[in-house]
Amino acid sequence: MRNIGVIGGSGLYEIEGLTGIDEVTLDTPFGAPSDSYVVGRLGDARMVFLPRHGRGHRIAPTRSTTAPTSTA
Repeated sequence: MRNIGVIGGSGLYEIEGLTGIDEVTLDTPFGAPSDSYVVGRLGDARMVFLPRHGRGHRIAPTRSTTAPTSTA
């Protein structure tokens, strides 16, 4: 099975043909991502979608959601 990962913006919240939809909330060593991951099937592929600004655009494009990892 193929795996597809998409980080996208508005217009991709309702992906035509995406079935078996589930939401997965994860935390990472760098902090929480912008939103929950939307996981489903698109044809014969497993697809994971992450809205880059969070649903409803609650994170401005210029706002970082994590602390800097370097002081260089």
